[in-house]
Amino acid sequence: MPTAARIHWTQTRRLTAALLLVWFLTSFVLTYFARELRFAVLGWPVSFYMAAQGSLLVYLLIVLVYAQRQNARDRACAAALAAAAAPEASTGATPA
Repeated sequence: MPTAARIHWTQTRRLTAALLLVWFLTSFVLTYFARELRFAVLGWPVSFYMAAQGSLLVYLLIVLVYAQRQNARDRACAAALAAAAAPEASTGATPA
């Protein structure tokens, strides 16, 4: 596998792992501790509402970050692979 493709997949796995960690923290840790975050606005408990609505915003942010970063990585990898293939195509050499 060419170096650019290897770097691409290493970065993709790291990004995916980081975003899955954020998802886990938002989905399980935040909602688990929402009961202990006891505060009220006008007599209504806000902690569960904030955990539920805030988690939806975090999920949307996760998708947006993944799409933006992955598009940039895909473009960079495609450019690096095209640049690596261009000298080989002009000399007629075959990749190993």
